[in-house]
Amino acid sequence: MNASQTMAGRQFIAGRRIASGEATLLSLRAVDGEATGHRFYPASREEAALAAEAAQQAFAVYSQTTPQQRAHFLCAIADELDALGEPFFAIAGQETALPLARLQGERARTSGQLRMFADVILRGDTFAARIDTALA
Repeated sequence: MNASQTMAGRQFIAGRRIASGEATLLSLRAVDGEATGHRFYPASREEAALAAEAAQQAFAVYSQTTPQQRAHFLCAIADELDALGEPFFAIAGQETALPLARLQGERARTSGQLRMFADVILRGDTFAARIDTALA
């Protein structure tokens, strides 16, 4: 799935894309303020409530996962970020006016940090108590 397909402008709640409102916001080019053609639907109060409810349910499930499952989840997110190609960079470049190399670097940094956090989880560092006292 590419960025154009995933940027549908709708809320992604509990595995579904929804947009109950009719109002839209336009994505604008950073360099001149012109519309890019991408539209986004602001979340309604009902959608915000649905998202909060879905997050609460997801927390209950996620809190029961093993460290290995959590690490796998973070790596899967990193893999999805790394798979974003030209359409993603085209949209991000239009909206931010950042050069391609900077956008690629930001993506690499983010996916690298997710993998680092996965490694921390797998090492068990998250379970070790640390008391960091102030220096006198």
